[in-house]
Amino acid sequence: MPKDNDKLSGVQKAAILFITLGPEASAGIIKRLPEEEIRKITYEIANITTLKQSQRQGILQEFIEMNRARDYLVEGGLEYAKNLLGRAFGPQRTKEILDKVTEDTQQYRPFSIARKADANQLMNVISNEHPQTIALILCYLQPDKAGQLLSSLPEDVQAVVAYRIATMSNTSPMVIREIEKVLDSKLSSVVRSDVTIIGGVPTLVDILNRVDRTTEKNITEDLEREDPELAEKVKDSMFVFEDIISLGNLAIQRVLREIDVKELSLALKGCSEEVANCIFENQSKRASASLKEDMEFLGPVRIMDVEKSQQKIVAIIRRLDESGEIVIARGGEDAIVL
Repeated sequence: MPKDNDKLSGVQKAAILFITLGPEASAGIIKRLPEEEIRKITYEIANITTLKQSQRQGILQEFIEMNRARDYLVEGGLEYAKNLLGRAFGPQRTKEILDKVTEDTQQYRPFSIARKADANQLMNVISNEHPQTIALILCYLQPDKAGQLLSSLPEDVQAVVAYRIATMSNTSPMVIREIEKVLDSKLSSVVRSDVTIIGGVPTLVDILNRVDRTTEKNITEDLEREDPELAEKVKDSMFVFEDIISLGNLAIQRVLREIDVKELSLALKGCSEEVANCIFENQSKRASASLKEDMEFLGPVRIMDVEKSQQKIVAIIRRLDESGEIVIARGGEDAIVL
């Protein structure tokens, strides 16, 4: 597994796993998770914009290995797991897998991300911190990593940090959490260049379009509380104007009763022939003829104005969906009107 993946939290790994599995498989899994976990994972999915191919493969491989290890432990205990895993992965990799499974089941330990981080990268982050802060961080790292970092510090700082480690006693949990939060933020801000664009809002929307309405509603409501701007982007992307053809005739006719004719004529100026015909077919001959005349009368229009009208119509569709008057198709189901 790529070393970069060792720096990720469990929630981040879960988000990458869902992206890797694809929307259909992910939708079936995510709706079975606790609401708090769903909120955290979907938030991460929406904020992931770049991923290495090796990172995706590594997360998937880790998922397979961890689940296999847990199954073996439950089935026959530690020695049984060592034996079967050893045949597949060899002794060194088996030790790493079992250590990770054990670590995951233990209680939370501060600076877990720092413990997984590369020593050189960690050094770049903490080198300018106060000696007391460095000392505290080193106390929670593996001895070999802490030793490597201590050796990399300037000589005058080494002695100060060593003294503070030796004389450190009780530290407020609040102080520890605050330092950990700042450190985690700095470590997560490191950007790699060898990545491909993936994930983000489009991926999350693709998944949400395949889950049931209750799961979708819970996730979007949580996102609204956590990050209103991000939630709006997700909601805007979940149903675009061109998706109106997926509503079905009865639902489209219900929507048309809510739309101003001038707004509709402007919105249709920028759509495909398929979408326009779908609208015309759900009107009377007289109404469709009048709409076509209005569109011709408008002449050239600005794209900005067209998109604005389309967004207003989408807002109406979402309102009717939220009120239960129509139901937008989700997870392969047909849209219906109530």
